Amino acid sequence: MDLPVYNTLILSDLHLGADTSHAREATRVLKDNHFQQLILLGDIFADLNFARLTKEHWKFLGYIRKLSNPKRKIEVVWVEGNHDHGLTNIMSHLVGVRVYQHYEWEFGGRRHIAIHGHQFDGFQVNNVRLSKLGTSLYLKLQKFDFKRKPIVRLIDRLNTRWLRMSSKVSAGALQYARQHEADRIFCGHTHEAVHVEEDGIHYYNAGGWVDSRLTYVTVDEQEVRIHEFNEHEFNEHEYNQRADDRDSSQERGEAASSLADFTDESGLLEDVEYESVGGRR
Repeated sequence: MDLPVYNTLILSDLHLGADTSHAREATRVLKDNHFQQLILLGDIFADLNFARLTKEHWKFLGYIRKLSNPKRKIEVVWVEGNHDHGLTNIMSHLVGVRVYQHYEWEFGGRRHIAIHGHQFDGFQVNNVRLSKLGTSLYLKLQKFDFKRKPIVRLIDRLNTRWLRMSSKVSAGALQYARQHEADRIFCGHTHEAVHVEEDGIHYYNAGGWVDSRLTYVTVDEQEVRIHEFNEHEFNEHEYNQRADDRDSSQERGEAASSLADFTDESGLLEDVEYESVGGRR
């Protein structure tokens, strides 16, 4: 049975470098779907420390590099998130993608906007230093948490509900779409996949890849759909070998090897565009 070819697949908040990042599952989603455009909707990295990246994290980046090859004829777009700030311009050279703060495209007679969403989070905007301190504490706790990471998962949920304020992000995004005469707007940041419609304008949040609910969004001629990754369909052997269940020294050693392979394959690109204000197709 042939798989549908989507116009766009949107994936957000992978937080590579965090122990709770489901990079392997996200790579599986990209391999199992066909699409003309991929939007990485911000916070693909957890922080600036590349030493935290595991073998599976480098594999995800390597696959993005393959998708960005012009021969594949797939448009790969990276929208900057608050955790990505300071990283995107460097990584765009490694994986060969264009990076935007605000991205627009036309499809099916509708105007679409992709923006991470932290711009509509009053706490994030007004408390940048405190937010960075919280991120640092969050990552340190991951080292001492139990196998299934109950503490960091709880912190992440509280952070989503009390600090990011999903309702405020959706309200801000809808207003932003209205100002830019867009029909649909897509965000991440809150880690909560939702769809809200107001006066004919649709807001979609792609969710995240650090908690138990792993989601992504697709756009085609028929509809915009929020998908949930089904862990039960994931290969059981691979699932049991996930990074958070393995010896950390082994995982880091394999990560160093993966980085070397990735560097040998990719090199640095010289002609990658970085759009600091916005982009449009």
